[in-house]
Amino acid sequence: MNENLNIYAAFDQISTEMAEQTAVYYLGTRFTYQKLKKLSEKFACALHNMGISRGDKIIIYIPNSIHWIVVWLGALRIGAICVPVTPIYTPHDLKYIANDCEADAIVCADTNYGYVLKVLPETSLKKVIITTLVDLLPWWKRYFGTLFNIIPKGKIALDENTFSFKKLLAKDSTTQLPEMEIDGQAVAEIIYTGGTTKFPKGVPITHELFLVSSREQIKISESLFPAEKNVILGNAPLFHILGQTCSLGILLVGGSLLVLPKVNLDAALQGISQFKVKTMIGVPTLYRMILEHERLDQYDLSSVEYWFCAGDVLPQEVGRRWLEKFGKTIYQGYGATETCGGVAMCPVGIDNPPKSVGQILPSKKVRIIDVVSLKPVEPGEPGELVVKSDPMVAAYLNKPQETEKSFLDLDGELWYRTGDILSMDSDENFYFVDRTNDIIKVKGYRVSASEIEAVLQEHPAVIESCVIGVADEKTGQRIKAYVVLKEDIKGITGYELLKWCRQTLVPYKIPQHIEFRDMLPKSKVGKLLRREIRSEEERRSETM
Repeated sequence: MNENLNIYAAFDQISTEMAEQTAVYYLGTRFTYQKLKKLSEKFACALHNMGISRGDKIIIYIPNSIHWIVVWLGALRIGAICVPVTPIYTPHDLKYIANDCEADAIVCADTNYGYVLKVLPETSLKKVIITTLVDLLPWWKRYFGTLFNIIPKGKIALDENTFSFKKLLAKDSTTQLPEMEIDGQAVAEIIYTGGTTKFPKGVPITHELFLVSSREQIKISESLFPAEKNVILGNAPLFHILGQTCSLGILLVGGSLLVLPKVNLDAALQGISQFKVKTMIGVPTLYRMILEHERLDQYDLSSVEYWFCAGDVLPQEVGRRWLEKFGKTIYQGYGATETCGGVAMCPVGIDNPPKSVGQILPSKKVRIIDVVSLKPVEPGEPGELVVKSDPMVAAYLNKPQETEKSFLDLDGELWYRTGDILSMDSDENFYFVDRTNDIIKVKGYRVSASEIEAVLQEHPAVIESCVIGVADEKTGQRIKAYVVLKEDIKGITGYELLKWCRQTLVPYKIPQHIEFRDMLPKSKVGKLLRREIRSEEERRSETM
């Protein structure tokens, strides 16, 4: 048996070798590898008994939790395909995904069961498994949670197609699980992208691709500590590729994962201190929030040796302040769902160039091409990044037109078009410039929205910014900036921010308009959603 070709087989081997090692910390409770394996196989037996088998699709519709991990591993044990989705999906979103992937079963939290009920008659879903976030906690924690009204009361009627997660695991099953079929090319999960299209796109991730990518990304910090000594605080949601490869991946190499049901600063900082976290994963917004947190100095964060940022480019101001505060670098990375996470990561232990998102990982091959001619650009010049690997995603699920747009044949090889503009210096450090559809054209010039945002965010009064192009008959587009000020800042005007921009930007890059906002729209993983601002502006112009 080659465990390198199957996610569960890799976990099985590690759980045997490191049975008493902590696999997961969840709400103050420790789960060893042995315990996690036992729970996962119990759940696998339950799925097998209700008729779920190899190739069937199971939607995971619950928050980050030990339950999420048990469901994921249990489904993979019998060769089922996991379909992780955000627990805040509406019935509209849920119905679309269930029908698109032809899901057979769904595991949901009791709090979103009502949404599941609404879509059941209009989907292929046959089985529903319901859990709470405390199902696997010790009885006394559940008791006190109920006593102090932390855990909501109430019962859900169960039937032949509706099951309790807790009761399924409580059964002493004697079921003989089918033998694992080791096929690295078999699909392990389908992860849906938020994307810029009307509907999310399903990205099939194979066992081999997940194993190669996750191990490679975890290996980047090996110079600081061995993988089995690593304790990761995974703030990224487990349904997202960042949480998948960087958080779940640690369970395949013997490290420990601290799981939080939601991002709460005090809970996260306390967890770092209590469990001696060595690696923290977060998006730029989270790192800025930590720096601004009024109780930051109450927590001991000295155990963290590797701070990692992905999902967006870290503002230089945040990185500089972090280094001054903690004496540690925030290392950046760049990736995509279609590449199964990391494409580039900053090497550890060296002074990485400012604004760099790292160097290309060994399993990936890249080119920077002109978006029109598809020819390689001159060294140092920006262009669209295309990526290939072996193994790699070759197509979206049920989306031939989107597949044709995003996957490209170059010289007889299949490449994924990231839609991102990057550049590379002479030392092979890569720099994110912008999304192809976030380039603003002003008087014939191509202007990067991200560049202007970075300048605005360097201002000591600004916490966030978003820059878009607004249609203009004379210039093609005008530049408009949306700005969020820090809470304690008063009296800052648009004129002052424009004056600040003039110190750094050439005239054609300076915004013509600045609008102040209390907040900016974000994706479920904290990414700035420029498209929502752009759509809002377009609707506004249509009514004028």
